[in-house]
Amino acid sequence: MPDLTNQQFILKSRPTGMPTTDNWEYRTAPAPQPGDGELLVKVHYISVDPAMRGWMNDLKSYVPPVGIGDVMRAVAVGEVIESQHSGFRAGEFVSGALGVQRYALTDGSELFKVDPNAFPLPTYLGVLGMPGLTAYFGLLDVGRPEAGETVVVSSAAGAVGTVVGQIAKIKGCRVVGIAGTPQKCEYITGELGFDEAINYKKEILPKRMRECCPQGIDVYFDNVGGPLLDVVLMHINRAARIVFCGAISMYNTTSAVEGPRNYLSLLVNRARMEGMIVFDYVHRYPEAIVQMVQWMREGRLSGREHIVDGLEAFPETLLKLFSGDHFGKLVIRVKD
Repeated sequence: MPDLTNQQFILKSRPTGMPTTDNWEYRTAPAPQPGDGELLVKVHYISVDPAMRGWMNDLKSYVPPVGIGDVMRAVAVGEVIESQHSGFRAGEFVSGALGVQRYALTDGSELFKVDPNAFPLPTYLGVLGMPGLTAYFGLLDVGRPEAGETVVVSSAAGAVGTVVGQIAKIKGCRVVGIAGTPQKCEYITGELGFDEAINYKKEILPKRMRECCPQGIDVYFDNVGGPLLDVVLMHINRAARIVFCGAISMYNTTSAVEGPRNYLSLLVNRARMEGMIVFDYVHRYPEAIVQMVQWMREGRLSGREHIVDGLEAFPETLLKLFSGDHFGKLVIRVKD
């Protein structure tokens, strides 16, 4: 194999508030050579996810924080270009925690083979990746929607929210999505078939929530947290289920994180609010993939990617998560 040059983004310091370019070091070095039981993957696409902001904090969480001086953690998809691992061959495509870099050396643990002929590679970072799996297990296992119920999802035009809404429709629910632009609202009601959309930046939330959910809310899939959660709690039904998936509105706060003020509604309505992490369901990933592939082939489930070119664009691309300046699953294409 010819000598290859790797490019990587290294976490140089932990951010306070919004990440900046000062938190990163862009490093070049010779690509590593795989030893016994290892493989080298050429990264083609990198997933940019809200969870990355939490991984940068030195706090107890469901995974250890990214260490200072380490390659930034990221799920990516790429091609095996050299292998000394019995389970992988050169030319195969894989997805897993490969990091924000051009070449990834790995022992193959927690890698999944993917078929670029079945679906475009970015699909394995969106609908058939961590966001889609989060939506599948979060809605079906934690939210447990029943036909005829009202399901509300925040960040509804995002990678997780779009899948949540479509699965809820497949299950026979009335679906209301909350998004931040007219274009995103039109997308979820038009192309994806949501019943209603609320533009949280332009509309009076309590009023629109009453209009869109006249029978109350049975399931709320929360990706945002903050004041929006309080509005939803005002409208939940008895035995409602709130799927606590994320709180992107709070990720860059420099003050104390705001909790729900209307939490007594959980008591009054005998409702349940439960956190979920997709990695808890890793043993069931194949089940979800089989079902979602079937829905995709039936034309009942689709996704949309917002692709940014160039590994060097990572710091600026990460910020798009918090500004809302993206449409669909945010992905970086690593150019040759």
